[in-house]
Amino acid sequence: MLRPNLPLDRQFLATLLACLPGFVVLGVLAVSNYLAWPAALLGAAALFVVSWPLVRLYLGDITVFARFIARLSGGDGVAEPPSFKLSVAAEELSRAATALHANWRLQNIALLAASSASKRILDGLPDPLIAVDRVRRITHINANAEAMFGTQAIGRDLASVLRQPQALAAVDASLAGGDASIVEFISSARVETVQMVHIVRLKEPAGDGTAVLLAFHDVTALRRTERMRADFVANASHELKTPISTLLGFIETLRGAAKDDEEARTRFLAIMDEQAQRMARLVNDLLSLSDIELREHTRPNTPVDAGAVLRSVLDLFELRARQRSIGLKLEIDSDSTMVLGDRDELGQVFQNLVDNAIKYSRNGATVRCHVERLNESLRIAVIDQGEGIAESHLPRLTERFYRVDDARSRKLGGTGLGLAIVKHIVNRHRGQLQIDSVVGQGTTVAVTLPLAPPLSALQDAAPGSRRTA
Repeated sequence: MLRPNLPLDRQFLATLLACLPGFVVLGVLAVSNYLAWPAALLGAAALFVVSWPLVRLYLGDITVFARFIARLSGGDGVAEPPSFKLSVAAEELSRAATALHANWRLQNIALLAASSASKRILDGLPDPLIAVDRVRRITHINANAEAMFGTQAIGRDLASVLRQPQALAAVDASLAGGDASIVEFISSARVETVQMVHIVRLKEPAGDGTAVLLAFHDVTALRRTERMRADFVANASHELKTPISTLLGFIETLRGAAKDDEEARTRFLAIMDEQAQRMARLVNDLLSLSDIELREHTRPNTPVDAGAVLRSVLDLFELRARQRSIGLKLEIDSDSTMVLGDRDELGQVFQNLVDNAIKYSRNGATVRCHVERLNESLRIAVIDQGEGIAESHLPRLTERFYRVDDARSRKLGGTGLGLAIVKHIVNRHRGQLQIDSVVGQGTTVAVTLPLAPPLSALQDAAPGSRRTA
């Protein structure tokens, strides 16, 4: 390695300092008359000349060592220390520095790997997570939190991304030494959601200052389910309350004023029978819906002829339709109507759809049932010629107890659960339900079900099946 070029003034000063003890000795000898002044001056000059190259070499080694340390601190992957001309100390120091640097690099790699693993773990969490320091400045944020609050959150005050006074107050209380807390709020960043945030203070602040963690959890679906459950109980209670009140009222009347009135008794018993039938239908539909929901996760795998099931349903309603001069028309445009399903449940679907079509069709109209193949699916559409349904009602038709016209639906004997049952059965069959309607023209309710594979494929897929040549 070439020696660095040192400034002459620094070389001169360093040489003088190195020769200073010799100059002092020569001066003392000259003052004590042990050595003549010319000889002392000549000796001092000779000492300076001899020391100059040695000092230059020593200073060069120190400079090489300094630059070597600078290279190490700059991150260069130097594996071997440089060679030195004179300084043994610099050589030993460079070896120690090399070992120290190698150890530091290994620790740094391990630290980076641990940091990367921690980030991947945090980013893999399903819920957003934010860490803040003692002054409420964001120190860490995972990927889901970035998607929720933005990518430029680190280093900013928490209030700049979380504008929820209740949550911020809970964070301040936690920073002041309070216990862990849970805050729920409604977020309307893009789509309105209900968020629950868990605020936890660390026992000891982390090395980067992190003192409090905020874990967010979307509870929108949970709150919606709770609301639906409450609505369901309220609606079911309301639906049962009316017929029960009617029955109790007529029973009281028959026991009292109308006890001996044959005409009133006959009329009241007919009304009581109608209300009892209404309660029976409601209870049966509730039990049916509950049973279907319990089995909704298991898909039926039995081949069923959907066309044959639909024909039997139309036969069942033929007399009722004829009473109102309503025609029932079946159109099948598919060479196969076999689907994987449950025959009884599919019959229940078609009964609900045909029953609704007849109920809401005009007298003398025609109810069409059109069956066609769409790729690997079978589409069964029930089309009526009724008054139609406004578009605003369509998304809610499959909700429990939802009715477009309460009075008319009850008058026609509806429980408000038919399409909810249809939806859950179709979901269990891994199919699709589509409702289209035009006011004044009628409504089309279409069910799309996956076609059953050929019988040979089913036999091959059956456990323990074997093919023989």
